[in-house]
Amino acid sequence: MNRTSNYELTIIVPVYNEEDNMPALEEKLSSYIQQASVSACVLFVNDGSTDHSLERMMQICNRQPHFFYCSLKKNGGLSAAMKAGIDQVESKWLGYIDADLQTVPEDFERLLPFASDYELVMGIRANRKDSFFKNLQSKIANGFRRMMTKDKATDTGCPLKIMHTDCAKRIPFFTGMHRFLPALILLQYGRMKEVPVRHFPRVAGVSKYHLWNRLISPFLDCFAYRWMKKRYINYQIKDSNLFDRRA
Repeated sequence: MNRTSNYELTIIVPVYNEEDNMPALEEKLSSYIQQASVSACVLFVNDGSTDHSLERMMQICNRQPHFFYCSLKKNGGLSAAMKAGIDQVESKWLGYIDADLQTVPEDFERLLPFASDYELVMGIRANRKDSFFKNLQSKIANGFRRMMTKDKATDTGCPLKIMHTDCAKRIPFFTGMHRFLPALILLQYGRMKEVPVRHFPRVAGVSKYHLWNRLISPFLDCFAYRWMKKRYINYQIKDSNLFDRRA
């Protein structure tokens, strides 16, 4: 039995070379799930990390009964890690948060009141703690995406979201999938709600995303979205502790 089915909410956390952030992740996430308004668990997805992130998350899962992990054999990017997590989840809802903790788990409580009525509830980063150039890149990319998809979403890059699991599982995978979740949900005639959430500076590690990832790649992915149903990339699950192996 997949143990995420025992919870109402599974929080997916893609991890790529975030060993310095793992202690803070354990502290913040474990504190949140103890006081969450719904029963919640955490699913780390190791995206082929080359540091000690996988070792750290395995140690956390051994300590924390409501934490699980799966691991990709090699780095596939954020969309691949998200899709791997989505495919493993069996709870009613799934949440998403970045490992850099620029958004905080407590703000899932701002999204949850709308989760029953909307297939996708996503944060809008209030008072973003990013550089002027990074914010400018996001504004340009978001504007072009809205023009191409008509999704009307304000901040698709906000790393705090809750989705209905059944809808998330129907999303076709392509490399820029994570930028188009509102458009992909709307294609299923789903409903979307945006809610302001807090945003903080990165406390450890460095950003993995630069000019290509933030500006050029989103432009190209807008065109990929047009034929997204043909765009699939295989990924393989290397290991998992999600399933109870007892007879």
